[in-house]
Amino acid sequence: MKHTIATFTAIATLAAGMAFAQAPAHRHARMFQQLNLTDTQKQQAKTVFEQAKQAAQPLAQQLKMNREALAAAVKANDVARIDSLSREQGNLRGQLLAVRSEAMAKVYATLTPEQKAKADELRTKVRERMKQRSEHRKANNS
Repeated sequence: MKHTIATFTAIATLAAGMAFAQAPAHRHARMFQQLNLTDTQKQQAKTVFEQAKQAAQPLAQQLKMNREALAAAVKANDVARIDSLSREQGNLRGQLLAVRSEAMAKVYATLTPEQKAKADELRTKVRERMKQRSEHRKANNS
């Protein structure tokens, strides 16, 4: 169960940029191609991603307003407001992650076992690249 949840979360992270990018058709096309999705799967995924995008838009707007208010609170040295806005931002980010993760879970559920294996493989490669980049940055900052 933990592996399944971790897989969904990792795939959600991998696809978050795809699901909510300015040019989703291009990014989706790459994922669709890599996973060799059928036309039906592609349409289902597009529908899920569009619904998730619509659900995420108000949260993204709230996050933007929160960041602006937080910056103002920092400048004003308003510690109580900083604390409140920081908690609110964490909550909003959690909600956004939930929207994205639920979308990816829906798409993942439509995949064949072979496609799921490929998605897991892609997720592993992305995590490895992210780890390498992080280590590279740490080495350069030392």
